[in-house]
Amino acid sequence: MSESPGATVTLPEAPTSDEQPKPLTAQRVVPLRRPGRWIATAVVLVLVAQFVHGLVTNPFYQWARWNYWFLRPTILDGLLITLEVTAFSAVLGLVGGIVLALARLSRSPVLRAVSWTYVWALRSIPLIVVLIFLYNFSALYKTLSLGIPFGPAFFTFDESKLATDMVVAVVGLSLNEAAYAAEVVRGGILSVDQGQHEAAAALGLPKGYQFRRIVFPQALRSIIPNYVNQLIGLIKGTSLVFYVSLLDLFGSAQTMGSTYPGDIVPLLLVVTVWYLILTSIVSVIQFYVERHYARGATRSLPSTPLQKLRTGLSDLRTRIRREAAV
Repeated sequence: MSESPGATVTLPEAPTSDEQPKPLTAQRVVPLRRPGRWIATAVVLVLVAQFVHGLVTNPFYQWARWNYWFLRPTILDGLLITLEVTAFSAVLGLVGGIVLALARLSRSPVLRAVSWTYVWALRSIPLIVVLIFLYNFSALYKTLSLGIPFGPAFFTFDESKLATDMVVAVVGLSLNEAAYAAEVVRGGILSVDQGQHEAAAALGLPKGYQFRRIVFPQALRSIIPNYVNQLIGLIKGTSLVFYVSLLDLFGSAQTMGSTYPGDIVPLLLVVTVWYLILTSIVSVIQFYVERHYARGATRSLPSTPLQKLRTGLSDLRTRIRREAAV
């Protein structure tokens, strides 16, 4: 190898056998300090403490009256109606959403057009308008009949007797819920890899069996989180049935507020707490259902809140012992 004139090359000296390597000393690893995070945490804790202090000490909330109304029979009766309306509407809305989603994915142009039109119309019309329209439906149609179009009727129903307040509320919420559930179900079905459809078809499985045993179980992993969002919205949407003369949880509180004007704020807080309880229960159920359907799709199942608490406490004890040993 040629060298340029005047250049010198210095080679590292090889260690002699008499030299001993320097002993390694244990050094403590100091984590990177993040003062911004601590400042933000302190600010948030101060704001939360001020909010809780104002919530507890402000006499305007009248917590004694809240305690009086929370378990009153009137409120519990309204809560029961809310649960009934939610349960019926959720089931009927999901079934309707599945039918609409399958129609939207059908090869029939008529089914696709009808499904798309239904979803477009019901998602465009406010829910309160749907409920009020159904409540006054008897003004348009005195009787309902089933028979041949422009021909004889086989069955005739008196609409005013059939459409009770509960029926109007459930039908209105179900029609609205089905439009949104259809898009949730359709998105879940489309999220299944096309190879799953091809593999099922290659095995010669019937279409219905493919959907029930292969496609739909995989689609549920995508459907459940989105539909639970819809279910939580449905629980809160039941407050609108008060406008069709059905005294649900919100309607009962409104009625009591009209009778006892001084208790409006505690009654609204009662409704708020009950809705928080209902949505929290639904969220917990959602977590365990998602965890169930995550089997086989993830390497390890998500930790439950109790497992996270145990892990956090174990990590905290380990950190304290390590700090004490240094």
